[in-house]
Amino acid sequence: MKHCGTQRLETERLILRRYVNEDAAAMYKNWASDKEVTKYLTWPPHSNQEISQGVTEDWVKQYLSQNYYHWAIVLKDNGNEPVGDIVVVDMKETVSMVQIGYCIGRAWWNKGIASEALKAVMDFLFDVVCVNRIEARHDPRNVNSGKVMKKCGMKYEGTLRSSDWNNQGICDACYYALLKSER
Repeated sequence: MKHCGTQRLETERLILRRYVNEDAAAMYKNWASDKEVTKYLTWPPHSNQEISQGVTEDWVKQYLSQNYYHWAIVLKDNGNEPVGDIVVVDMKETVSMVQIGYCIGRAWWNKGIASEALKAVMDFLFDVVCVNRIEARHDPRNVNSGKVMKKCGMKYEGTLRSSDWNNQGICDACYYALLKSER
């Protein structure tokens, strides 16, 4: 892989950019404090904005690493306020593979925003970072997350039973992936 760190990406409706410390308030308000948004995630909803502030500050420090890929999802017509998050959550250099996770504020669900962001990140990772395989997983009860993966061309590879954990407890994990050669 040819690591270059998190780069600003643009789509028709979105700007995907690095977090700044000032994003904590929007993060807390738009998704991190929402129990419905975090229902199938691996971190609990933030109980106060100070938690979001600490998390954001940690993310900003990680941008010093060239193999750290994490974007705030911003709508072009919504100022500079993040409405969601997309990140490489796992990386295996030996097989040139990354796993992506994402979440979006409930007010922006079912508008194609997560799909648009995922597609842009996948293109960047394939074309610039030279990743060979991109994968993602979801709890089968979180059907909409799987729809985002399918919409972006990822292929269903199988469900691992009782192999994962999220805020609902031990759960199955549906895996989707796309290889660079399949684009």
